[in-house]
Amino acid sequence: MTSTDHSATAADYARDLPYWVAFSRVPSVGRVRIGALEQRFGSLEAAWAASEGKLRAAGMDNGVVSAIAQTRAEIDPEEEMSRLKAQGVSALTWHADAYPRLLREVEDLPPVLYVRGELTPADARSITVIGTRNPTVYGREAAQHLASDLAKAGVTVVSGLARGIDGIAHRAALEQGGRTVAVLGSGVDVVYPPEHSRLAGEVAESGALVSEYALGTRPDSRHFPRRNRLLSGLSLGTLVVEGGEQSGALITVQNALEQNREVFCVPGSIYSPMSRLTNSLIAQGAKLVASVEDILEELHLSGAPMQPPLPQPLEADTPAEARILGTLDMEPRHVDEVSRAAELPMTEVIGTLAVLEIKGLARQVGRMNYIRSREAAGAVRLAPAPTQPGETA
Repeated sequence: MTSTDHSATAADYARDLPYWVAFSRVPSVGRVRIGALEQRFGSLEAAWAASEGKLRAAGMDNGVVSAIAQTRAEIDPEEEMSRLKAQGVSALTWHADAYPRLLREVEDLPPVLYVRGELTPADARSITVIGTRNPTVYGREAAQHLASDLAKAGVTVVSGLARGIDGIAHRAALEQGGRTVAVLGSGVDVVYPPEHSRLAGEVAESGALVSEYALGTRPDSRHFPRRNRLLSGLSLGTLVVEGGEQSGALITVQNALEQNREVFCVPGSIYSPMSRLTNSLIAQGAKLVASVEDILEELHLSGAPMQPPLPQPLEADTPAEARILGTLDMEPRHVDEVSRAAELPMTEVIGTLAVLEIKGLARQVGRMNYIRSREAAGAVRLAPAPTQPGETA
């Protein structure tokens, strides 16, 4: 049963699936050897039952034959399927209709993809969002802003569930009720980092966790570079938000270029180490991204959101609110600086900032540094005082 054999039935696929899952547990058997085994034996069920001599005749060297023999002695294919069912995980081979269309175009595609959650045809309209695990305030805001707007535009946000930019991108998509897909360097039942366990559950409910690694596979430093080809392969393009010169994001970018996928980058300060990768990639021809429209237009995606209207003047309820909001923008400012710029006492500044946070007009971004929220982007003016009884407006 080959990927071009249309005579294979659903029953054939179901019967052979446990053996694809079983072979995925053999470390030295990947895309090329799976293809060779299927070509030689007609099905992986037959290959699983083949003698060691027949496996050698099929081109498997002694080391691979020994690995297959050892795995056959340790696992039962049907029990593997029961484990998947118990975990709520599905296994898709490259023959499955649900196997991602974009991933089929990747040369080094995984023979088996494990999925916790659900992949849908709509996920072909997707962008991978990646970056450093230690973003600046600017990087955090840019990732949240762009991932939110991608979700609003009906684009699936793909990332790697890592700390930093990955987690921000997943959460931003979820907050907008959008779809998001996380590609893991472990089994889909082994969440890394562990503090993202709850996030992983939310991703699985609103999209999918995917991996080429079998259940129970622990995270390993060798897995993540391999994982990155799937990050880029599942999407129309890859957006890099921030990254140092040696960032692992560069591996994903290289994979994207090899896969003939678009690369997008958020520009940053020439003085910021976290913008060295993105600024360098822009200089080499990556698409500079200042808004989500830059991505949607480049990829000719329909349903792109209209350009937002010009920000309307924001009415502050008190003179203190107006003065403080007037000192804030998207660059973090410490309360000391806000107090000096607004010419207000520190106690009043701290109290007013707390009120502005409750209203969603300002946000603390760590260590008593504040920014103005996107919702408060317009000019600031003082709201007119309420009309007293007997007065005319």
